[in-house]
Amino acid sequence: MRIDLSELVEAFPEFRAGVVVATGLVIPPERPAELDRLIGERAAAVRAAWGGRELGDIPGIKAWRLAYKSFGIKSTRYRCSVERLVKNVLAEREAPRINGFVDAYNAVSSSHVFPIGADDLDRITGDVFFRRSRPTDTFVDMAGGDDADPADAAPKPDEVVYTDAEKVLCRRWNWRQDARSLVQPTSRRVILTIQSLGVGDLDAALADVCALTERFCGGRTAVTIADARAPVRDVAIPA
Repeated sequence: MRIDLSELVEAFPEFRAGVVVATGLVIPPERPAELDRLIGERAAAVRAAWGGRELGDIPGIKAWRLAYKSFGIKSTRYRCSVERLVKNVLAEREAPRINGFVDAYNAVSSSHVFPIGADDLDRITGDVFFRRSRPTDTFVDMAGGDDADPADAAPKPDEVVYTDAEKVLCRRWNWRQDARSLVQPTSRRVILTIQSLGVGDLDAALADVCALTERFCGGRTAVTIADARAPVRDVAIPA
């Protein structure tokens, strides 16, 4: 399996994708009490760091707003995943309770101000790509119900998407994930990406997400980084 971001290198030379593959996972369906306390501590630290500032002035969010505008996404309806997380933390809203794995990586995302997404590796086909959209791309909105927008399901021309060999895994780079590969408590192998546009400490975020994954979900992790110097990389998978 490879990760390929070669289509984006010219337009976004600062883009780096940190890939974590975790295997042998046992994902708690409910958030453990210890993780709940950690998330509360992380939220307090985010408020101490960024409280009182406009979201668009936070460097890790500003970089993604500019990137979105560069491929035609100007509506405030579409914001990168980390902006939504940080906005909720600053508003003192409770972090969404999904499962032990997703809740842990969301805490890393808001703490380090990086977009993070993850997919069940056993529902991935072939290699994974960050690239421009194609007319044949398909997407099933994870939101579902009234929050989904069927009329807007197909990626727009020139939109940046994250895909495997047969489907879009995330639209608008890191806006919203596809429903077909979501991480569930039954998932045993996961592929996670942390995405950087040159702002923040990607290595620290990768170490953090690996540590929390192993602490709360067990298993083993392996890290791969793709960037402009090495845009196509074989993805390390733990034995």
